[in-house]
Amino acid sequence: MIYIVEDDENIREMESYALKNSGYEVRGFSCGDELRAALDEALPRLILLDIMLPGEDGLALLRSIRGGETTSRIPIMMVTAKTTELDKVRGLDMGADDYLSKPFGIMELVSRVKALLRRAEQNEGSKTSEKLTLEYAGIRMEDSSRRVTTYGEEVDLTYKEYELLKFLLLNINIVMARDRILSEVWGFDYEGESRTVDMHIKTLRQKLGNAGSAIKTIRSVGYKLGD
Repeated sequence: MIYIVEDDENIREMESYALKNSGYEVRGFSCGDELRAALDEALPRLILLDIMLPGEDGLALLRSIRGGETTSRIPIMMVTAKTTELDKVRGLDMGADDYLSKPFGIMELVSRVKALLRRAEQNEGSKTSEKLTLEYAGIRMEDSSRRVTTYGEEVDLTYKEYELLKFLLLNINIVMARDRILSEVWGFDYEGESRTVDMHIKTLRQKLGNAGSAIKTIRSVGYKLGD
C-alpha cells in the first residue's frame, strides 16, 4: 500500500492512476489529519508527501513521522513545487528518502517509487547483520534507540547527520568518496552536489565536539572515520 498526501485532487488522482496501473495499491489524502488517521489503522510501504498542504505542512508531517516509534522507517518521497536546493536539503536532512519536483513525468514518478521500494527492501534485509551499538574514539551510537553520545554526553543530530555518522561508523578506516556517500546516505536518485556532503560533515564535526576530529578529510576524494 502506498499513501499519497496531496491537496490538489487532479494531481492526487494522476499519481494514484499511474501507481495503480503499475500494480500498487494506493490511498489518497488531502491533508495531514487524514494521513494520521490512516497511519493509526495501517502502515504503508511508502508515502508520497507534498510540502504545501492546508493546516500542517509536509515538513512538519515528515518530522512527526520520523519521530514516531512505529512510523520512523517508512520510506518517504517529497513531491512538491518547491525546487530550490535549500528546500531539497531541508527535506532530505529531516528524513525524506527522495525528492521529486513538480512538474514531473509519470514514468519518472513510477521509476523513482520502484527504486525507493527496492532500497527499502535491501535495507530491511541488511538490518539483522548490522551492529546495534557502534563505538569509536569516544563516539557511541545505539542504533535501536537512535541515540548518539560523545564521551557520555548526548548529541542531538538531524536524521541525515545520524545516517551519515552511522555510515562512517560502519566503515571505519575506509576512505569514502563524496559520490559514494551521496549514493549510500542520500539515495541513488538524489541529484545534489558534493558540497551537500561537505556541509553535513562540517556540522557533524561541530556537534561531536572533540570527537569530531576523528572524521578525516581525504583531499580530492572524500572522508573517512579513523586514524
